[in-house]
Amino acid sequence: MRAVRDRCVWTQRIDHRALVPYLIEESAELIDAVEDGSRDDLREELGDLLWQVLFHAEIASRDAESPFDIDDVARGVTEKMERRHPHVFGEAIATTPDEVLVHWNAAKAAEKHSRTSVLDGVSERMPSLALGQKLVSKAAQVGVSAPERAAQPDSEAALGDALLALVVVAKAKGWDAERALRERLRLLEGEIRAVETRVSALDGDSELEE
Repeated sequence: MRAVRDRCVWTQRIDHRALVPYLIEESAELIDAVEDGSRDDLREELGDLLWQVLFHAEIASRDAESPFDIDDVARGVTEKMERRHPHVFGEAIATTPDEVLVHWNAAKAAEKHSRTSVLDGVSERMPSLALGQKLVSKAAQVGVSAPERAAQPDSEAALGDALLALVVVAKAKGWDAERALRERLRLLEGEIRAVETRVSALDGDSELEE
């Protein structure tokens, strides 16, 4: 990565902000590989996403005011995982996933003690369904209720309520609303391609007959 940054004229001109579209694209391709790809696809896309991390870290290492490099990134995440797993690296005990979550949240709260809202740190750039599922969880922490029933949408606002109500159902059942929609859309894509294939075959038969 250092050699590429030093010797590639395109790479030399890229900054963190310019890399964002590539980060989004590579993340989406990794999700595709996880949900609908082969093991080779998964290995390749993990590598592509890792390259993005290395790229950002190399850019950061050359910052004049506050530099850090990939070693600093790795050290930081190692320390975080140790803090958030006291049942693995310390004396705490956790025998169920719920108990693990208690330790995780306690450590996270200690790290983020300067936050004044449960919404601090929640990115509004998340896909809408995923963001909705996150906010439903945050709302419950402060006693705010989200719609539990989907009303008949007769306006765009009512449609929003109906979609949020479905997200509430997904959260309650432990489903991933974003993934559920992605997988259903993949089925639709398959249906579209199947029709196109049939039409193309019929067109080919017609040409032969002529």
